[in-house]
Amino acid sequence: MAQTLYAGGKVFTEGGRCEAGLGLLVEGDSIRRLAPSAEFAGYSGERVDTSGGTLLPGLIDCHVHLIYTGSADPQSVMEKSRPQDLAVQALVNAQTSLRGGVTALRDCGGKDYIEFAARDACNTGRFLGPTIRAAGRMICMTGGHGNRIARIADGVEDVVKAVREQVHAGSDLIKIMATGGVMTPGVDPQDAHYSAGEMAAGIAEGHRFRRPCASHAQGRDGILNAVRGGIDSIEHGIFMDEDCCQEMLAAGTYLVPTLSAIRNILAYKDKGIPAFIVEKSERVAERHRQSIATYYKAGGRIAMGTDAGTPFNYHGENAMELAYMVEVGIAPADAILISTRNAAELNRLDRQGRLAEGCLADLLLVDGDPVEDIARVAERRHHRAVVKRGQAVARAG
Repeated sequence: MAQTLYAGGKVFTEGGRCEAGLGLLVEGDSIRRLAPSAEFAGYSGERVDTSGGTLLPGLIDCHVHLIYTGSADPQSVMEKSRPQDLAVQALVNAQTSLRGGVTALRDCGGKDYIEFAARDACNTGRFLGPTIRAAGRMICMTGGHGNRIARIADGVEDVVKAVREQVHAGSDLIKIMATGGVMTPGVDPQDAHYSAGEMAAGIAEGHRFRRPCASHAQGRDGILNAVRGGIDSIEHGIFMDEDCCQEMLAAGTYLVPTLSAIRNILAYKDKGIPAFIVEKSERVAERHRQSIATYYKAGGRIAMGTDAGTPFNYHGENAMELAYMVEVGIAPADAILISTRNAAELNRLDRQGRLAEGCLADLLLVDGDPVEDIARVAERRHHRAVVKRGQAVARAG
């Protein structure tokens, strides 16, 4: 079985440090050995010199939309596209993310399960791509956030049925919309949509079939409904307050920040983004940043997510989320752990997110030390190589 030794530079370890003097031996698709470089003194096989750089686990993005392209109005572009074109676009977006250092991702809602084709093509190895977990159709109330493509369900019985439909279709997780959102016209991000009973029933049904459950939850009351119902992750968490924070801490709930989404909307607000999206983004932006910082300072569990595919939030630029997390006060080492180890745990990817013996050889090699300068991992121009299951898929130049 083919072997490759990575040595000469630093290695980002499970303890969150960039350590020198270590070598990492890949055999086939897995990490065979991580040990002091001296142990490999007699090694004569293929070698990658990492001098001046740092070897990291591949990044994991817990919130993307593969059928969206990052256009100014992704919903309108999607509605005008043929299903076969969306299927190809989903695969292209997944592969673009891989080349940007993302070796696993979670699709948090598509259209008519079209994105499952890309998931299955990548996960089975028919096409080289990231490991993909996909939610299928989001579940929302009548008139709720995402209603143009979601499975609309009202009342406890219908919500339970909708969850069962996702399980039957082959969804890896259940996505339930607890509140209004920024990108749906006529809804307020602060409004709770599903009742506490509806949320709890949907989450319980997902868990009964061993599916993790994620909730789009921006307003306070919707966040609390989701957390009290047993949700695994809160997506966005914009209007989290102290009660939300404490209940999430007690429950061990993950927060998936998606700072990239609002940031990119505001950065390109004059480039054709619908006015209602810009208005709501301006209203929630600072509160969003405060909530993420608050949960981090309280010691909450956070997993990286970008909402890639939303306006000017491009697949392949996912790693910029790390820089945005550092901007709100998250330490660089923690931003990397949030984007690797924590994200793997949320996605139940036992052999990913860490550089450890027996883990898959999903690697990102960057220039310099990203703990000293987060731009070294956040900006693609500093990436030297991306490796998926031992196979190099992108190299500098």
